Amino acid sequence: MLRSILPLFLVAILTLTGCVTMKQFEELQDSCEEIDHENTELRLGAQDAQIENRELKGSIETLTKAREQLAADTARMGRFVSEAEDEISRLRDLNDALTDQNGGRLSQLNEENRALLEDVGRIRTELQTREDSLLALAADLAQRSADLESRSARVEELESLLAARDRAADVLRSRLQKALLGFEGNGLTVEQRDGKVYVSLEAALLFASGSADVDESGREILMKLGDVIATQQDLEIIVEGHTDTDKLSSTSIPRNNWELSVIRATSVLEIIMGQPGVDPSILTASGRGEFHPVDLEDKSKNRRIEVVLAPKLDDLFELLEE
Repeated sequence: MLRSILPLFLVAILTLTGCVTMKQFEELQDSCEEIDHENTELRLGAQDAQIENRELKGSIETLTKAREQLAADTARMGRFVSEAEDEISRLRDLNDALTDQNGGRLSQLNEENRALLEDVGRIRTELQTREDSLLALAADLAQRSADLESRSARVEELESLLAARDRAADVLRSRLQKALLGFEGNGLTVEQRDGKVYVSLEAALLFASGSADVDESGREILMKLGDVIATQQDLEIIVEGHTDTDKLSSTSIPRNNWELSVIRATSVLEIIMGQPGVDPSILTASGRGEFHPVDLEDKSKNRRIEVVLAPKLDDLFELLEE
């Protein structure tokens, strides 16, 4: 701004003074430039001074904080020295007290030794108790091992009984197949499943449609079946009657499929029971109606009598109950 004012100032001087020489004008102009140069240097110097002033203020703040920290450290060290002197004094007093109590300390140590000996005795007692418990556990383990061996023997015996049952069922199946050789495959099947023998006879082999009376050809089959049963021992036999899903509705017996299945089973049972040597106590008649079909597509296969022959498992049950 000073540089812009100086030319105006020179013009004003020239106007007031009238004509001046070129030399005077140049001298004035040089003076103005020199002044302007000095002004610039002064301005730069002022800026440097401001920067230096800020730096000095920062240094002063840093030094002030350092002085405060030093004062705090000095105070802390003073407290530490005071505390150290107090601790030294306390240790001296303690040392004096320990020196005075030295005689009593020996008695205290003897008491502590006695307490330690009591602890040792208690620990020995606990160890003995634990040892006794371990011996009892060992005895229990030995007993469990013996029980396991016994159970293993029972399992082997059980497996042997099951194998014997399967062999007996296989022999029974073979005898039935031989006895019924002329009928098997023509509505009669003999199968062995789960240790049991199943003789399945389609109703057409035994009965007229809707009837519960066994015809002559059916009687022949059942009598041969009864002959084989008479030669067997320890059997349990269930005669099951089955029907199809066609509804049977009548005011006289049989009134429905369930009654028909029961009556047919009873008719078959009576013929088997009539054979010499057959024990009636091993026979059971059961009607199962239409609720256990074997073929959903062929109703004729569902109309059937099943004779289930199972070896008695008394020995097996006795073994399981032990």
